[in-house]
Amino acid sequence: MPQLDTSTWLLTISSMLLTLFVLFQLKISKHSYLPSPKLMSTKTQKQQTPWDTAWTKIYLPLL
Repeated sequence: MPQLDTSTWLLTISSMLLTLFVLFQLKISKHSYLPSPKLMSTKTQKQQTPWDTAWTKIYLPLL
């Protein structure tokens, strides 16, 4: 029974990894990314409620 020749495995695996790397780089380089999102104002609109303008008296607890 002949021995398995493993002398070319290193060359085969390295060339495969190099080819995969190049293919992924080409695929990524053709991808178009969206431009950076612009900052928007974070101010919130304050809703007018009826109790905002009404005056209320705060009572202190009994001592």
